[in-house]
Amino acid sequence: MSLKPVNKENPALKATIEELTKISRENGSIFWRDIAARLNGSRKNYSSVNLGKLDTLVKDGETVVIPGALLGAGYFEKKATLSALKASKSAQEKASKVGSTYKTLVELARENPKGTNIKILG
Repeated sequence: MSLKPVNKENPALKATIEELTKISRENGSIFWRDIAARLNGSRKNYSSVNLGKLDTLVKDGETVVIPGALLGAGYFEKKATLSALKASKSAQEKASKVGSTYKTLVELARENPKGTNIKILG
């Protein structure tokens, strides 16, 4: 089954889906294929997660993927690696203040092509 983003108009989203699919195929990773499939589906099924909610679900040192948007509402005090399709500036600023890092989905997929030890929220 192919994951070609034919119904997507956003070139950045198309590129992300194609790159995640490519990484998944090259490394035999079901994880990145699942993320690509979620992003290729309807936008109403994308996840939106606030940092406050994330603070209760994440432990220090974990890596988290959000197949949708990372929003900046709430307090966040964990040192984690966060990745999402898009993130608000306030979310990125709050995360970096406490020592967390934000990476795009493609950056994280290139660093961890097998998708091991990553938690999906959403």
